[in-house]
Amino acid sequence: MKNAPQVSSLKTQVIHRISATLMAVSLIAFPSLAGAIEVGDMAPDFRLPGADGGTYQLSDYRGKQAVVLAWFPKANTHGCTIECKSLAESGDQIRQFDVTYFMASVDPLADNVDFAEKTEADFPLLSDEDKSVAKAYGVLGLLGVAKRHTIYIGKDGRVLKIDTQVRPETSAQDMVRNLVDLGVERRH
Repeated sequence: MKNAPQVSSLKTQVIHRISATLMAVSLIAFPSLAGAIEVGDMAPDFRLPGADGGTYQLSDYRGKQAVVLAWFPKANTHGCTIECKSLAESGDQIRQFDVTYFMASVDPLADNVDFAEKTEADFPLLSDEDKSVAKAYGVLGLLGVAKRHTIYIGKDGRVLKIDTQVRPETSAQDMVRNLVDLGVERRH
């Protein structure tokens, strides 16, 4: 019976090692879990190039305007084209709100420039080529492309909503509805 405490201690050590190993494996297998953000968190700052030639930094909008960051998987693909055209065609409805909105992907900038021209996007398409921002936002998928998630960020820089059920064909209407539901001010 002298060995009972040692056996118990050994069992505890084994359980802790297994738990730590499973956690490490899950973070490797599911990298988007490592940097996942939640509603109420400060949105991770970013500085990304846009297809329009500009460079955009989230902190520039803090205290001034809400921001919507619509992540998309791949430029010039069917669903992403539908989503981008929806936002471009209904941009006047979105611009009624005191908000700046972007689409973002991990595509090379040249791909997003081409995509913006083809879809006649009248808003910036951002390129996160090194995938660091997608990782920070928890939207980098297993195949190395961004998940189709839209992040709503308040004037204070906090995450207001994370929409993981984006429908490309209604993305603009859904964005407007979410802006209303979140109480984002309308422009005067």
